[in-house]
Amino acid sequence: MNQEELINKLTEYCGGEKISCTQARKFAQENGVELARMGEICDEAGIKIYGCELGCF
Repeated sequence: MNQEELINKLTEYCGGEKISCTQARKFAQENGVELARMGEICDEAGIKIYGCELGCF
């Protein structure tokens, strides 16, 4: 899946404004995305990650 497809899927998944750390990790696991890349995808999409539990983002 390319970057644009992931952003579209993520935006649908979280509603497009913010996503919790738990949700971000779940999305990454379900879509085969590394956590570091997940942070980059959220940044590019303008989606804020909140409630970070592990300091991954």
